Amino acid sequence: MLAIHPKPKPRLRSWHPPIVANLQTISSLPFKTRVFPATKTTNTLNESNETERSSAGKIKRLVLSKEGRTKLNSYPDTEFYSYPRFVTHVDDGFISTLTNLYQEMLRPDSEILDLMSSWVSHLPKQAMYKRIVGHGLNAQELARNPRLDYFFVKDLNQDQKLELESSSFDAVLCTVSVQYLQQPEKVFAEVFRVLRPGGVFIVSFSNRLFYEKAISAWRDGTGYSRVQLVVQYFQSVEGFTQAEIIRKLPAAAAGPQQEKSPFSWITRLLGLVSGSDPFYAVVAYKNFKPVYE
Repeated sequence: MLAIHPKPKPRLRSWHPPIVANLQTISSLPFKTRVFPATKTTNTLNESNETERSSAGKIKRLVLSKEGRTKLNSYPDTEFYSYPRFVTHVDDGFISTLTNLYQEMLRPDSEILDLMSSWVSHLPKQAMYKRIVGHGLNAQELARNPRLDYFFVKDLNQDQKLELESSSFDAVLCTVSVQYLQQPEKVFAEVFRVLRPGGVFIVSFSNRLFYEKAISAWRDGTGYSRVQLVVQYFQSVEGFTQAEIIRKLPAAAAGPQQEKSPFSWITRLLGLVSGSDPFYAVVAYKNFKPVYE
């Protein structure tokens, strides 16, 4: 059974599992929809809508090959993350861009799932959210994160099931960690399930990585191909809107020739790169299905 750990904060709210939301529940996030008046064809429309709903969240196709899911370090991720790393894995420019994106896209009253989190979440300091649940592989890091109300530890490469109620979050975040998922299609399907209709999934990353723990399809890619890979993860799950790509490249971003430097493998192995970090984010919403009455 998944253990949910409350954070020791003043006036800590008790953990109440969120009520499963009906697909007819309207999200607090903005969306566009049409309301159709009841007609003689209501039954047919209802049947059609139920068919659409039943397929939403299902995996349409697998993006990665068996080889593409492999890692150089095949030991369990729980061993690799058994000790805390109280460092930031991206530079200040990346963090500032990400915080501004969160400021723009997340409503103050949102309930947020911070997937594959750590001791920092990079959320705007002045913003107050209704509830933030963190997930990761190191309890010490998560316990240090001041923005989390609750957290749980789980290896998503061993078990992709999120033991959280369906339609219980307005937003899911995944920051500089998507490169380590070996079953991304299943994880994205679970994210779709726990999002409310109209909820947003924000996946951000740079060119930094723990080289031996990233999957082969990511290690062998470029900035462009990695963006397209995440776009395909969204496209593999029925019901996500068209993914929006956000890029911010520094003036001295490493080009293909610099990436092929004889010493580049060393910096990749250490999770380091020279120069400023490029910023990439791929964003999509859980598509809202119009309600027919």
